[in-house]
Amino acid sequence: MAMGGLGALNQINRTNSAVNSSIRKIATGSQRPSASYGASSYAIAARMSSNVGTAAQSQRNAQNANAMLNVAAGGVSSTVDALTNIKSQILQAANGTNKDSDVATIRDSIQQSVSTINDNANVEYNGMKLLDGSRSITVAGDTGYKTVNLGNLSSEGLGLTDENGKLKIDLSSPKGIESALETVDNALNSALDLSTDIGAVQQGLSFSEANYTTMSESLTESLSTEDDTDIAAEVTKLRSAETQNQLALHAQKMFMHNSAQVLSLLP
Repeated sequence: MAMGGLGALNQINRTNSAVNSSIRKIATGSQRPSASYGASSYAIAARMSSNVGTAAQSQRNAQNANAMLNVAAGGVSSTVDALTNIKSQILQAANGTNKDSDVATIRDSIQQSVSTINDNANVEYNGMKLLDGSRSITVAGDTGYKTVNLGNLSSEGLGLTDENGKLKIDLSSPKGIESALETVDNALNSALDLSTDIGAVQQGLSFSEANYTTMSESLTESLSTEDDTDIAAEVTKLRSAETQNQLALHAQKMFMHNSAQVLSLLP
């Protein structure tokens, strides 16, 4: 009778272990929730899972950087428009048909465009100014790091105003107008160069994002093949283990009942 009781206890321990193992596999969706299920296979699955996470984060980094560069590109585009307008205004001022009051009006219009340029330089993403010369963007990815210098597109950075914000464009003489046109052309070249740089980086980020997406999908598929639990099969195992557990518990209860009866018969 003692052997029967020990056998029932052993069976209860085995079935409890099987039940717990199945529950853990079902809950995690993994064939190997810990190294105790197979150290080498667990390590392989863990590394693959880490690579999936790295690829996914690299993809998000590329997306976020692209979103930031979209904001910067919008600011640069607006600055290019403002500089183009300033150049047109300067050419208008160069025409000999203008009265002094006309030139003054043109100067006021140029000043408004300069204000727009400064507003563009202060455009922000996530609380960070992008085009005032203080910002460069570092994009971290699984394949390395890329840094984009956004430059200083403020009116001072472009040479349109001095450090005190005073307009450096002189419309009072042909020489002044010639110098003003040169200044604006240089500013336009700087803005267009930055626009080209941003576009090239965004194109590269789009390729990287697509590559990270493909990498993440491929790694996820491989990890699924390597480590995913067959939920239906595991549920069947769980139900079988629970049934065996109940039978073992019943056997243990019967053993204890019979043992008590035997002891009651002893003098």
